[in-house]
Amino acid sequence: MDTKRRSDCPISCSLDIWGDKWSLLIIRDLMFAMQCTYGDFLKSEEKIATNILANRLQMLEANGIITKLTHPESKAKVLYQLTEKGIDLLPLMVEIHLWADKYSVIPPGRKEFLKEVKKDKEAFIKSGIKELKKKLVKEA
Repeated sequence: MDTKRRSDCPISCSLDIWGDKWSLLIIRDLMFAMQCTYGDFLKSEEKIATNILANRLQMLEANGIITKLTHPESKAKVLYQLTEKGIDLLPLMVEIHLWADKYSVIPPGRKEFLKEVKKDKEAFIKSGIKELKKKLVKEA
C-alpha cells in the first residue's frame, strides 16, 4: 500500500503514515500492551469500526510501523507488534501525553505515568525504547 504524499514537508509526510486518530490509538495500544490481536483492538473504549481497523493495520504494516506474528495459541489469529520504527514513536507519544495533561483532564492512571515522565523525560524515553525493543518478538 503506497502512502500518497501531499508534499515533501517532513511533518506532512509523517502525518500521511500515522496522522489519523485511529493509527495513533493502535500505536498507543501496542506500546502499552506490546502485542495485540485484532480482537484486542476492537475492545478498546474508542470503539473502532472493523473496516477502519483493518485498513489502518494494513497501512501501518505496509509502512513498517507494525508487523504481524503467528499467534502461539491459534492459527486463525495473528498478533501485531510495533517494529523498531514504530517504537521510535515513543517520544512523540510522550509529548502528546504531556500536551494533553496541560490542556485536558487526564485519568489518575495516566497522571501517575506522567509523574514518572516528568521526573526525567529523556531518561524515561530512553528506558522505554530500550524496554520495548528488548521485548520485540522475532518471527522465525
